[in-house]
Amino acid sequence: MIKADLSGAMAFIDERELSPGEGRKLLDGLYGGHIGREGAGWLKLPVDYGDRVSDDIKKAAGRITGDSAALVVIGIGGSYLGARAAIDFIKSPNYNLLSKKTPDIYFVGNNLSGDYLEQVIALIGGRDFSVNYISKSGSTIEPSIAFRVFKNLLTARYGADGAKKRIYVTTDPGKGKLRSLADREGYQSFPIPGDVGGRYSVLSAVGLLPAAAAGINIDDMMAGAREMMEKSEADALKYASLRQALYRRGKKIELLCCFEPCFHYAGEWWKQLFGESEGKNGKGIFPAYTDFTTDLHSLGQYIQEGERTLMETFVTIDTSRSKLRIPTDGDLDDGLNKLSGREILTVNNAASKAVKQAHLDGGVPVMELHVPDVSARSFGALVQFFEIACAVSALLMKVNPFDQPGVEAYKKNLYANLGLQ
Repeated sequence: MIKADLSGAMAFIDERELSPGEGRKLLDGLYGGHIGREGAGWLKLPVDYGDRVSDDIKKAAGRITGDSAALVVIGIGGSYLGARAAIDFIKSPNYNLLSKKTPDIYFVGNNLSGDYLEQVIALIGGRDFSVNYISKSGSTIEPSIAFRVFKNLLTARYGADGAKKRIYVTTDPGKGKLRSLADREGYQSFPIPGDVGGRYSVLSAVGLLPAAAAGINIDDMMAGAREMMEKSEADALKYASLRQALYRRGKKIELLCCFEPCFHYAGEWWKQLFGESEGKNGKGIFPAYTDFTTDLHSLGQYIQEGERTLMETFVTIDTSRSKLRIPTDGDLDDGLNKLSGREILTVNNAASKAVKQAHLDGGVPVMELHVPDVSARSFGALVQFFEIACAVSALLMKVNPFDQPGVEAYKKNLYANLGLQ
């Protein structure tokens, strides 16, 4: 289960500044519907997840696997980051390059680049493909444009009726432009509950259908989330409380970091989760993600000796699938033959330990979250951990974790610039 080691940050505050009791009351209020009723439905997803929901998603994933060599997932923000994070974390960042019995999965509609779309079209080539269009409203411009492109391709290749059988929609169950379109065209659809916002929707059909299409055991994901709620809630509340105590001490930026490349998109999802939940009313901890050891060769200098407005959270994956060892090579004069025979994991762990100590010595509060492995169960637990910590942290800051009014500002300007208003 997820375990938090917060000892590396406690020296930067007075323990009396922590408020886990208040965090517990806020979380109980979320569970009871007294707080955040409009956006706290994600808390119940692991518990309400049942056989029918699971079977519907698995059957659709099975059809996609049976008739498609590629699945195009169309969405932006919370409508794609969680699914991509799950596939990278559980399967591989190189998932599409692996030999496998499941389809390649391409994520589009998360930018406005024609070059990117044309490259994905070229990668699909003449292979059979399906589309999963994920949007609560159906009116966000990036995924809307991408859907037009790929719907047109499907229709040209399979005809109007054939295209309809290859389009899977994940959207609001009762309203919105995409809901109306799905009903009118007869697309198979999956609901995004009305009280679940995009960034909190990983453990709904938003994340589960693409994950299942990639061959991930979604039952295990949900079981991991439930287990987290039973065993790690106290750690999530402590993490939330400590973040806020450090924020009040002037630590305005949180760096999340991991030493495994498979975590990269989980870090991107985490940025959206915390950035949109906390960054409002002139408040908020700025969330940044760094890939270590890679980013130590670009940002390491700043972290070590730059302005002391940083706090740092290390995500440590305790076990590795790889047993790859460092070979002996007498032709190389790099001084590393002393490491011959060791698993590369031991070097990665040594680097993590060294970096944590260096940053602590440099005046950066360090928190650490231990994740057992890169399984579906661990991923589900990690998602639930961060969502609980984020919602409580925002509430401790006295901001609404479930709205994002600032996001609409650029959309209004964009639509005006395009003459769509």
